[in-house]
Amino acid sequence: MTAVDRLAGRERELAAIDDFLTGVRSGTGQALALRGEPGAGKTALLLRAAERSTPARVLRATGAEPESQMAFAALHQLLRPVSGLVDALPEAQREAVRGALGLAAPTGGQDRFLVSAGVLSLLAEAAVPDGLVCIVDDFQWVDRASADALLFAARRLGADGVGLLFAARDTAEARHALRDVPGLTVAGLAAADAALVLAARSAVPPVPDVAALVAAATGGNPLALRETAGLLTPEQLTGRAPLPDPLPVGDGIGAVFGEQIARLPEATRLVLLVAALEGLGDLRLVLRAAARLGAAADALDAAEAAGLLDIEPTGIRFRHPLIRSAVHAGAGAADRRAVHRALAAESEEAGDTGRGARHRAEAALGPDEGIAAELAAAAGLARARGGYADAARTLIRAADLTPDRRTRSLRLKDAAVAAWLGGRPGQARSSLAAAREAAGDGGPSVEIAQLSGRFELHSGDAAEALRTFLAAAEQASVHTSGQTPEQTARARLSILADAAEAASYVGDTDAAVLIGRRAEELPEPGEPADAFLRDVLIGAGALQGGDSRGGAQRLRRALDAVPDDGFDALLLLWAAAAASLLGEGDVGARFGARAGRVARVSGMVGTLPVVLESTATAERMNSAFALSAALSEEGLALARETGITNSAAAHLANLAVCAAVRGDETDARTYAHEALAIAIPHRLGLRVGVASYALGLLDLGLGRFEQAHERLTALTTAGPGAGHPAAVWGSTADRVEAAVGAGDLDAARASVDFLERWSANATSPRAGALLARCRALVAEGDAAPELLRHSLDLLADDSGAAYDRARTALLLGERLRRERRVGEARPHLRHAAEAFGRLGAVPWERRALGELRAAGEAGDRAEPAALTTLTAQELRITRLVAEGLSNRDVAARLFLSTRTVEYHLYKVYPKLGVTSRTELARLLA
Repeated sequence: MTAVDRLAGRERELAAIDDFLTGVRSGTGQALALRGEPGAGKTALLLRAAERSTPARVLRATGAEPESQMAFAALHQLLRPVSGLVDALPEAQREAVRGALGLAAPTGGQDRFLVSAGVLSLLAEAAVPDGLVCIVDDFQWVDRASADALLFAARRLGADGVGLLFAARDTAEARHALRDVPGLTVAGLAAADAALVLAARSAVPPVPDVAALVAAATGGNPLALRETAGLLTPEQLTGRAPLPDPLPVGDGIGAVFGEQIARLPEATRLVLLVAALEGLGDLRLVLRAAARLGAAADALDAAEAAGLLDIEPTGIRFRHPLIRSAVHAGAGAADRRAVHRALAAESEEAGDTGRGARHRAEAALGPDEGIAAELAAAAGLARARGGYADAARTLIRAADLTPDRRTRSLRLKDAAVAAWLGGRPGQARSSLAAAREAAGDGGPSVEIAQLSGRFELHSGDAAEALRTFLAAAEQASVHTSGQTPEQTARARLSILADAAEAASYVGDTDAAVLIGRRAEELPEPGEPADAFLRDVLIGAGALQGGDSRGGAQRLRRALDAVPDDGFDALLLLWAAAAASLLGEGDVGARFGARAGRVARVSGMVGTLPVVLESTATAERMNSAFALSAALSEEGLALARETGITNSAAAHLANLAVCAAVRGDETDARTYAHEALAIAIPHRLGLRVGVASYALGLLDLGLGRFEQAHERLTALTTAGPGAGHPAAVWGSTADRVEAAVGAGDLDAARASVDFLERWSANATSPRAGALLARCRALVAEGDAAPELLRHSLDLLADDSGAAYDRARTALLLGERLRRERRVGEARPHLRHAAEAFGRLGAVPWERRALGELRAAGEAGDRAEPAALTTLTAQELRITRLVAEGLSNRDVAARLFLSTRTVEYHLYKVYPKLGVTSRTELARLLA
């Protein structure tokens, strides 16, 4: 086949590939997906890309339909030549990748994103020194675990010199999978280019009219053109005889191959069928399985002579994927089952029981527990390696073959869990529904009910999740078969904690009270973590039920029991919630930030979007608005990748608040409305409250006091999500200021009274400072300035209170200026303007500068803090470097490559005016 034949008319595609390769050689990460119908010439373009990649290293893999359910099969094929570089990866990633590639026994329960992060790091290592081009053909048949890992890497390529080049059939599923990858459609050839292809493959050159007719009939498909050219006579090509009708076009291309296959000897057709169903191209395995069926080793010679496949010493490859499809389609069902049985026997003799189980499943005629159990075991291995999506599909097939209803229900439940962890929420829900149906008249098990609630909580209706959890908790108290009392109590505590989380999303205080009472009925746990969680649930319920003293004591006891280390990220989030219930937002923020650090170290990326909700909020409460927004951008991307829709709403709401502080009206409204579009139908009262608060804060900062008063008051009185305790408490100080600005002193005093009640148990300085500031706003005479000074004193040593301190200084300066004490007012107004300028709080800075000018001083806008000039990615990297982490550790925690971290730091240092990590840490401190 000549270059003209293969690449005629592909100037546009070749130019795009050349641009792709130029980017890789320059050290820039690249990704490109070629999409087109079968036979469009995608594989030829990939071959040309490989030829032109020099000096970059090239790795290749091809998806195979029989391997599409084998976790990490394509990844193993792609990365096998560079597996020796795995030892250079960070420890957690190294072990995950080794397990995924079969280089070591899996440790069990790997987070799928940890494997993906390891793959990204391995690609970056393999790119040294001249770059790396990874070519993946037939992506539509790549197993989901491999596809997820490669697409994760494609979304995060930076200054790595790594290029990922995919080719896939242009189907809706492939377009969805590759939606984040720049795409190029490989369409049919124009008539003139089609004529070149026909001429290259015909006995005589076709006349223009015939070439045009064939091009139109084939849609310009290069494969169809080549195969058609071989079937046309010289008379037909020169127009002296009519063309056949119809021509073998579209799906008919397969018929061309089918005719070729049908003319082969029976033994050859049998070996071809073995090769088609084996899928890996393992020549020895194909020949051994064929021998079991009575076919001789030389039976393949006729197929090779016909040009249907290529045979090498260790491998066998079909010339085109459609040949494999034609072989499969032309075989009878009984023949296919016989071949699967032979392949199963050979796979098991070779020690690959998982592959053997899959072949036995394809040969099964009905339910068979033996085969189902083998499939379930194979799924367990895939799950342990992090191949959750492939494990789910295998478990679903195992359930189909399971005769016992209860066992089938359990396997479908396991499939639902695997699908959820594999980022397939739709499949998870359908599998769980099937598990519930299979459970029969006895109703769903407690575990199935709890899973249903968790799926709903993360991506559905939070109120429905709460109802499900409460019902499951009651069910858990009576369904104790096979469990010890301690196990039953622990299971019930877990469900009650889930219910409490759902109640906090909704803002259902009555449910929180009920959950606290149910937790108090449980025996005192022996495990410290369980005892802590029980105390939090009891304390939260008591506090919200009116027992302020008892609830506060229980929450204090819980917080006192939090160790310096040893708690996982989710328990630290409960500690943050407990501190917030006590009115100590700054303490809660510290726990939230700590949870983020723990989650990154653990490598469990699947939980990271939820943890980052609290971490981003913590940074916002600590005046780090740029970092807060950067964390929410990261959390939003991960939430969308993992299908945790409700977490996406939380990050959108936080981004809206950060934009409101900056005075960016367009972003604030966009983020808020996107958050509300998810939160309102999902009854996420807290997310609704935060998004609505962002709009009120925007109005307040821009001096629109009436609108701000109306919006912030609505958080307590009406509308979806109104009355959520956390939103009402968190907006109180702004609500007081808006009410005063709007002239509604009665409303302002009512809000101050509410804050006094809420913070009655708070002991942190920031809680006291906030209350003093709010009291000052409704105070008369000399009391107001003294309260504001007291608030500033309480915040003097709080490095995270820069924004609150500036807000208080502005109020004090305004009050003193109105009392004509301009000499006293100026220092406070000057401090406020400078602080707001450094924080990027533009409307607040503008307000402070206006007051300063009214006080007789011409203030200039302050230079923004150097950190505000960094991109979100640069800011995340900078913060971790300042904490003392190495570039390698930063890369592991942010799921980047070390080279990408180095590239960003190269840009960060001059932006910040520092030359060392020590200076960087000092600057952030």
